[in-house]
Amino acid sequence: MTTNSSVLKVLGVDIRFKSGVNLERARQAAQLVEDRYTEQKQRSAGGQSKETVILTFLALGLADDLLQAKNKIEALESGMASLLEKIEKSE
Repeated sequence: MTTNSSVLKVLGVDIRFKSGVNLERARQAAQLVEDRYTEQKQRSAGGQSKETVILTFLALGLADDLLQAKNKIEALESGMASLLEKIEKSE
């Protein structure tokens, strides 16, 4: 992974970022992708194409993000319901 002020190379692909993007966070994410890709390639023992591994990793990452967001929303809704109940009891 090579970097400069606005470009990261991730899995051999140059990814350009707009100015103002937190490049350190992007570098950390890129390193995570590189590390996990290497792990998945080792597990598959070369039996799967690079594209299959990348798409599978991407799909799992998006699914994980969605599940985390859903859990946060449910927790917020539960907290709001609890607060509403307290407000209604205090009236």
